Amino acid sequence: MSRTTDVVSQDRNQGKNQLRVGRLVKAHGLKGALKLELYTDNPERRFVPGAEFTLQVPEASPWHRKTVTVREYRVMNGNPVVFFEDVNDREGAEGLVRAILWIDQDADEPEDNAWYDHQLVGLDAVIDGEPIGKLVRVEHLPAQDLLIVKTARDAREVMVPFVEAIVPSVDIAAGRVTLTPPAGLFDEIADADTDEDATTGDAAE
Repeated sequence: MSRTTDVVSQDRNQGKNQLRVGRLVKAHGLKGALKLELYTDNPERRFVPGAEFTLQVPEASPWHRKTVTVREYRVMNGNPVVFFEDVNDREGAEGLVRAILWIDQDADEPEDNAWYDHQLVGLDAVIDGEPIGKLVRVEHLPAQDLLIVKTARDAREVMVPFVEAIVPSVDIAAGRVTLTPPAGLFDEIADADTDEDATTGDAAE
């Protein structure tokens, strides 16, 4: 399940703060509707009629550098669905599939579980209470965000999907992000620790 966490960008729109709030995943029906993958905990507030979104699409797309305005938002069969102004048929909707939606954030409007990139960069990455490296940058991909962790032992960069199952806790005040990675993601670090312990033990003998 994707984490409903908005990572705030400060450089996408001439220095304005923007929140990434959703991705258009599939055309729905014949009247221009699109199914949404939500990246916000407040869709009813974000997708109100008249709300305007900046589109993140490939440069070759006719929608590049354009915006869309919400005409209607509803939940259909458990799926969030959005209609935009001037998108009135399935063909028009299909041209927006895979677009990522960003919205301007007011300076005095905090979003639950939202962080600026600069707040995340520099945090200690912690596994089982032990720091294993530093978070050096955030990469925004169409499907999800990635936290790039540089390991303390060998300065290797590890890509960590920013989803709740793997990143259950971000504590800005404490300066750390807690990871519960799947098997294999940081195995080389564990293997290096084991090898060093074995070498140390042999030397002691």
